Amino acid sequence: MGLWSAIRREWFYTTQLARMLGALKKITPDSDYLTPDLLEDSVDKHQQRTAFITESGVEISYAQFDRYANRVAYWALAQGLKPGDTVALYMANRWEYVAIWYGLSKVGIMAALLNNQITGHSLAHCINVSGANHVIVEGDMAEAYVTACELIDCAMTPWISDGAQAKAPGGKDFDAALSGQSDVRPDRSYRAQYTAKDPCMKMYTSGTTGLPKAAIVAHTRALYYLQVFGVSGHASKDDRMMMVLPMYHATGGLCGVGAALSFGGAVIVRKKFSATRFWQDATETGATMLMYVGELCRFLVAAEPNEWEKKHKIRIAIGNGLRPDVWPRFVERSGIPRIMEFYGATEGNVGLINLDSKQGAIGRVPPHLSKRFNIKLVQFDMDEEAPIRDANGHCIECKPGEVGEAIGEIRADDARYRFDGYGDEEATKKKILRDVFDEGDVYFRTGDLMKRDAQGYFYFVDRVGDTFRWKSENVSTNEVAEVFGTHDKVVQANVYGVEVADYSGKAGMVALVAEDGLDLKSLHAHVTKELPHFARPLFIRLTKDTQDENTTGTFKLKKTDLVKQGWDPDVIPEPVYFDDPDAGEYIPLTADIRAQIISGEKRV
Repeated sequence: MGLWSAIRREWFYTTQLARMLGALKKITPDSDYLTPDLLEDSVDKHQQRTAFITESGVEISYAQFDRYANRVAYWALAQGLKPGDTVALYMANRWEYVAIWYGLSKVGIMAALLNNQITGHSLAHCINVSGANHVIVEGDMAEAYVTACELIDCAMTPWISDGAQAKAPGGKDFDAALSGQSDVRPDRSYRAQYTAKDPCMKMYTSGTTGLPKAAIVAHTRALYYLQVFGVSGHASKDDRMMMVLPMYHATGGLCGVGAALSFGGAVIVRKKFSATRFWQDATETGATMLMYVGELCRFLVAAEPNEWEKKHKIRIAIGNGLRPDVWPRFVERSGIPRIMEFYGATEGNVGLINLDSKQGAIGRVPPHLSKRFNIKLVQFDMDEEAPIRDANGHCIECKPGEVGEAIGEIRADDARYRFDGYGDEEATKKKILRDVFDEGDVYFRTGDLMKRDAQGYFYFVDRVGDTFRWKSENVSTNEVAEVFGTHDKVVQANVYGVEVADYSGKAGMVALVAEDGLDLKSLHAHVTKELPHFARPLFIRLTKDTQDENTTGTFKLKKTDLVKQGWDPDVIPEPVYFDDPDAGEYIPLTADIRAQIISGEKRV
């Protein structure tokens, strides 16, 4: 890059960053401007404009959206609910989903946004820790809700929509209850005792390992999420956000929805993502913005090319988790001119945004502005899964190019850097790091390993725990997956570590989804060329590409069951191959070969 090009790029980045920070400066913990105030202001400015476009093509105006939310607010008051109480919400994507939590917030009541993919024990757990005594359930999900009924610890009143109340024991008709309520905006006095640092709603961690935790989302955080991507993406009233991500999660339900609603645009609501129908749907609905997670882009790249891929009007894709191996292929296939990758977590206080589409980067903190941000990378002990401390007991900051855990200083007076914790006090304590660089300072542990370059661009490496040790070396599952992803026949690579006999550490294993005609010799040559010997997975499991089975509701790859099944060919119902050092190729893993590995007869 030439000198003037570098100067122009730096000027662009600094200007965009200043614009974003300036626009969000008014979000302060002690402000009385809350999430419903932002949405009511948008309603007042855009009364007759379209706020939502449904699956059937019906357009819902901002005025209709607000009137529905007002009825929800009065319904809650009619049940005797008070400011600070919680109502659980178990629904798939629909425009009423946003209106319900918005309406509850108008009178100081929190919605607990339940993952609509879970049932039974997991659903009961989430309801139990929510603190709710009422749950609003979509009619089509009433039977799924019933699977949790006997496991719910508290007296719970289920309110069922769409006339399906008979499907759940004790179910009441939610729509009928709403119809008798006023649609006049409730007075602001119902929430007057709150400031922006107070809780707005509850969301849940995805539960890729263990049961989900309830994370408290304060108004400061909700306000930030609702606006930051619209500001950064130059959203306007003419934009239409394609929403196929679940609304129970912050990326879709706050970041994506807010990028439209905070600026007078419309949200195109879809219950589920379909790779085969996506581009035609985006074209026919006039979508101009897309909220993604990385696996969504990977599914689109893996789908067969179709005539609609370049006919759409999407000008910007905003999201996280777009892997470096998928990024250029997604850009080439989609033709979307701007990719705005970001990093953040529902409950976390560390946020990064890639404002200039730097490929592979999750964001940037220009070195000369580093003091305005709370993020630090600290050296990390992979065995202890904890930051390394020096002789004085303090953490050691990473140099450019070094991999470390990202941590964020907790600053109670700054909306961006607060940490409001989980419903579980013990879970909250585990995420806090004390006396990090100075006595008394407090930081939030992200649990994510990153590195940064000299220009201040940050790159995601892996989750703590996903990185494992093999042959005394650290192996990043994410980096190994990227190498597999660059093979022309590989569709998806889910990498994890498995214990092997008495060997220390864990050996690599990959659950691989591939196109027909995968040549294992070609794959072996590719992996051998691109990865050092210690990072090459010892076992390959060929699996099927089923979006619902391989990913969570937020498209994160599932690993828990894969790790439990390990590398026993008698347990795994799919073909498993072993990287045999003697043969120099992948060979079918049999019970005899497994026994030889365990006994030490076969070296690995």
